[in-house]
Parts: sequence; structure tokens; C-alpha cells
Amino acid sequence: MIRFSGPEAPGWPARLEPSAATAPDVVLRALIRRDEAAWFDVRVANAEHLRPWDPTPPTPPGPRPTFAQYVRSLTTEAAAGRALPFAIEHAGAVVGQMHLFGIARASELSGSAGYWVSQAVGGRGIATWALAMLIDHAFEPAGLHRVEVNVRPENTVSQAVVSRLGLREEGFRKRFLHIDGQWRDHRSFAITAEELSGQSMQSRLAAHPRWADGTS
Repeated sequence: MIRFSGPEAPGWPARLEPSAATAPDVVLRALIRRDEAAWFDVRVANAEHLRPWDPTPPTPPGPRPTFAQYVRSLTTEAAAGRALPFAIEHAGAVVGQMHLFGIARASELSGSAGYWVSQAVGGRGIATWALAMLIDHAFEPAGLHRVEVNVRPENTVSQAVVSRLGLREEGFRKRFLHIDGQWRDHRSFAITAEELSGQSMQSRLAAHPRWADGTS
């Protein structure tokens, strides 16, 4: 059980649910050790689907951590205020993950979002709403000022996610992240708290034509 709370980790731990009635059934919450079997099931089922987008170590990795060690590392990063790591739950089942990592405070107050979602629930807006929920949580109560998302040019699905949320494109990063065994180019998108003009990201998303009429 996660018991940590303190000034190092504002906004953590947390369980996030959508604020709009037209949103899909999606919850963001901490990954826990009891999720091991379900997490492995969805990762194995989606191995080929996720392979082109999964981060890889640029040098030969050491022994693969156990699931318990992985969960503990996420909790440690969150407790230190360096990350906001969440499992994505849909209809009571783990279907992906949504993380804000590399959090910098002091004069920057920024973090980078990364996520994956099972192919079986694709096309339902789950990743879009999960990212909107993460951004709202990052700005308040986590107290950040900027969230960025870096997307491979080939990843048209993730580009559609940031487009629906209205994130601003900031530029092109050559060989930015090591993905699927190579250093890959990325397009960089971002949003700052001021750009929402007092709105929440979820209220902006709820006005999108796809969800505004409640027929998503």
C-alpha cells in the first residue's frame, strides 16, 4: 500500500476519474503488486502492437526487474516528486499506463507525458481522456506549469490524441529517444497552464465534436 505523502510529491498518491459525463469509463490510479497477472496479460497480448513505440535501453540492459521491483521503482520516483505514474483502468481492468516523468521543479515546473493503451480498447478515446486527466492533475494539484508530449512522426494515433487536446507543436527533435532499438526522431508538443485560460483540459475536450453530443 502507498502511504507516502509530503511536499516532495504534490498530487501523489491519487486516483483520477473523468469530470465529464460524456467521457469513457477510464480511471487513473497507482499500479500495485496485485496487478501483476493482469499487467503481464495485456503486455503480452500487445507485444507486437507496442514494440514500435516502446522505449529501449541504448546499452545492454542488466537483469530484468521483477514486477514488484518495477512497481517499487515507480512508487519511489513518485515519492521523490520526479514522476506521476498511473495505470489506466477501463471497465475495472488494467488496459495501459499513463506517466508524467522527468518532472523538474524550481523555475521550470514541467514534465513529459508518456503512455500506452491496449489495442483491444483502441478508438474509444481512452488515451485522449487519460492524457487530459493527467494534464489537469499536473497543473493542479501537482502545481506544474507545462506538460510536453513527444511523438514519433510515424505514430499517427498519438498525433491524433495531441491534436484533439489542442497541444501546440514546438518543434522536431532529431534522434531524441531510444525506441525499438534505435535513436528515433520525435515531434514535440506541449501546453502550459496559461493556455487553458482558466478551463480544465477535460472541459475543453468535452466540447470537442466527438464528445459534445454524448454519442462517442
